[in-house]
Amino acid sequence: MTNAYVAPDGNEHAFPDGYELSTDPARLDPARIHAWMSTDAYWAVGRTREKQDAAIAGSLNFGVYEEASRAQVAYARVVTDHATFAYLCDVYVDRSVRGKGLGTALAGAVRDHLAPYGLRRILLATGDAHEVYEKVGFAVLENPGQWMVLGAQ
Repeated sequence: MTNAYVAPDGNEHAFPDGYELSTDPARLDPARIHAWMSTDAYWAVGRTREKQDAAIAGSLNFGVYEEASRAQVAYARVVTDHATFAYLCDVYVDRSVRGKGLGTALAGAVRDHLAPYGLRRILLATGDAHEVYEKVGFAVLENPGQWMVLGAQ
């Protein structure tokens, strides 16, 4: 791993060779993100393009790109107030590049990017990738009975 993303606090987070991370919204490929979310992400299957575009517009977005082709190969977004709370969601790595450590590198870069804000809590929900997030410090809620939800579960 030689490619590095430098978070706002100056921390460097390595990415596998040939891949880079950017938070530049102009680099995002909204059509590709929508295709991933609406057809292959179990939590967002059927999401409309309009809904996905609105989610992108209202979030802090992270894209991972193959350096050679400049194609986007992974995505994550964060909903945050930049002061006390963040919700990490829509983390997706294209099936063609899974197994290369991009998901862990992406989660770590998000964590490092948010560190300077001194957030009290960063939440996420996953049905199948606990080990990816545990590698960068996330843990299962100790007292989930404190949390409540309004809407789909």
